This record gives sequence, structure tokens and C-alpha cells, in this order.
Amino acid sequence: MNLLPDPLHPAVVHFPVVLITLGSVVAFLAVLWRKHSVLEFAAVLLGLGTMSAWAAVTAGKFDAGLLENTTPEMDVLLQAHAIWAHRTLTAVSVAALAAICSALLTARHPLIARGTAIAAALAAGLAAYAVFETGQRGGSLVFRFGAGVQIDSPKAVPSDSSTPDQSQAASRAGQ
Repeated sequence: MNLLPDPLHPAVVHFPVVLITLGSVVAFLAVLWRKHSVLEFAAVLLGLGTMSAWAAVTAGKFDAGLLENTTPEMDVLLQAHAIWAHRTLTAVSVAALAAICSALLTARHPLIARGTAIAAALAAGLAAYAVFETGQRGGSLVFRFGAGVQIDSPKAVPSDSSTPDQSQAASRAGQ
């Protein structure tokens, strides 16, 4: 029994979208409101966002080989999607590193921690924008070209073309 979905990319891609978006909001809040471990929460969210973005990019590389009968237009869109995915991974990695450094420096070097918190928020904002651009291209691949969509073959249609309601009505009319 295989517990992992196949293809894996569509199943994991929503985790970085949520974690990076939420991490960006919390990182901006951490710059404005420096209490109650908000910065640490931003660092955790952005760190998890980095790991999930890495998983999504890796799964996307493996699953891209499953696409068949691609058109030149689809190939260009797929390449753009991959480029934006790598930009997202880079931006969120920088944001997570800055947020972690800021959280660690808060007690001993508050001025440096404030600067790195601002850098983390800016990088997180770029990561959120990159997530949007990546998602736009991924959504176009799915909704315009059906990438990753599996269509089951039509099931056998019963020889009687009447619907159950029609059959019941006919049997009542015959009575």
C-alpha cells in the first residue's frame, strides 16, 4: 500500500503557499509589534515554508517527467513555473535565515536583531510575491492545459438508456 499520492507535486504545493504567505504576514507584524514571541513564530513559519517549498520544487522536478504531449506554449509556461518556483525557494530561504538570526540576536543585540527582522520581512514579502507568480503559472498549467489532471476512461453505459426516474415512470404507467 502506497501512502504517497502520485503525482506528489499537486498534493504538497499548497503547504508552501500557506506557510510562506502566513509567515510573511507574521514577519511584518514582528517588525511592528516586538512582543510575545511574534518574531520566533515568523521564523518557524518561514522555516517550515522553506522546507515545504523545497519539497514542492523537488516533487515538481520528478513529476514534470510525467507530462505527455506537451505543446511549445505549455513548455514555455512549465519553464516559467519552474523558474518562479526556484525564486520562491531562494527568497523564502533568505527570509527564514534572517528571521532565525533576528530571533537569536534579540536578547543580546536588539539593534542588529531589529535590522535583520526588517530584512526578514522584506525577503518574506518577496517570497510571498514569488509564491503568487509561481501559483499563477501552475494554475495556468492545470486549468489551460490540464497538466496533472487524470481523466478516467468512461465507464460502460448500461444498454437501457433510460434513467431510473424514467424506468419507474414507465413501470407505473404500465400498471
